[in-house]
Amino acid sequence: MKHTDIKKEDNASTVTQFLLLGFSDLPKLQGFLFGMFSIMYVNILIGNSFIIVITRIDSTLHNPMYFFLTNFSFLEICYVSVTLPRVLYSIWTQDRSISLLACATQMYFFLMLAATDSILLAVMSYDRYVAICNPLHYPLVMNQTKCTQLAVGCWLGGIPFQLGQTCQIFSLHFCNSNKIDHFFCDIPPVLKLACGDTSVNELYVYVVAILLAAIPFILILTSYSKIIATILRLPTAQGRAKAFSTCSSHLVVVLLFYVSASITYLMPKSTHSALSDKLLSLIYTIVTPMFNPMIYSLRNKDVIAALRRLLLRA
Repeated sequence: MKHTDIKKEDNASTVTQFLLLGFSDLPKLQGFLFGMFSIMYVNILIGNSFIIVITRIDSTLHNPMYFFLTNFSFLEICYVSVTLPRVLYSIWTQDRSISLLACATQMYFFLMLAATDSILLAVMSYDRYVAICNPLHYPLVMNQTKCTQLAVGCWLGGIPFQLGQTCQIFSLHFCNSNKIDHFFCDIPPVLKLACGDTSVNELYVYVVAILLAAIPFILILTSYSKIIATILRLPTAQGRAKAFSTCSSHLVVVLLFYVSASITYLMPKSTHSALSDKLLSLIYTIVTPMFNPMIYSLRNKDVIAALRRLLLRA
C-alpha cells in the first residue's frame, strides 16, 4: 500500500491522504472483528428500521413520543453508516488509506449527526416532561406543528457549528504524521497529527461540546428531576411504575451516549490514549445505536402490543 510519509520538520502540509490504522494492531483478530462488526451493523439497520416501520404502520403510535422516536431511529442509521461501513471496508480489503477530503467529509457528517443526536435526546426528554408533568396541556403544547419545528431544529441546529469546526481543523497543517490511530476521522486523533499550536482548536472543541452536549444534558437532567418528583407524588404504585417505564429506557440511552462522548471530547488532548479513544468511541458510535432498538422496543409495552397486532393481522 502506498502512502505519504511526513517528516516532522516539514512546515507546510504535504498530506494528501491519511491512514486509518483502526484495529490493524490486532492482525489475528481481523476475521473476528469483521464478523462482529457486520453482525452489529445488520442489527442496527434491522432494529432501527423495525421501529420506523412499526410506528408508521400502527395508528396507536402516531403521537409525539413515537414521532421523535422515528426521527431518532433514522438518525441512528445515518449516524452509524458514516463510520461502520468504512471500518468494514478497511478490515476486508486491508486498504486503510483515506483522502483528506473524504476524512473531512466523514468528520463533518459524524459531528453533525452527533449534535443532532444530542439535541434530539433533549427534545425527547422535554416531550416526556410535558406528558408526565403537564398531561392536560400535552396535546396543546406538543401539537404537530411544534413537533415538526422541534425535529427540524434538531437536524439543522448543529450544522453551522460542526461545519465551522471541521473547516477550522482541516485548515491546519499536518506535518507530524499521516497515520490516524483510530477507526474513523474523529477530532482527538486528527488534532494529534497537526503541527503548531492547536490550543484554539481545542478551545473551540470545548465551546461546541458545551453548547451541543453539556447544555442539552443539563436540560435532560432538569426535565428528569421534575419528572421523578412528579412520579413520586402519584397516588398509586401502578401509576408510578407506568410512568417510570416510559422514561427509564430514555434515561439509559442518555447515560450511555453522554458519558462516553463527554469523556472523549472534554478530556485534554494530552491525556488521550489511542486505546481509550477507540473503546469509548465504540460505545457511542456502535454499541449505543445497537442497543437503542432493544431498549425502546423490549421495554416498551406500546411497541410490543403494536407488534402483536401486526403479527395477528398477518
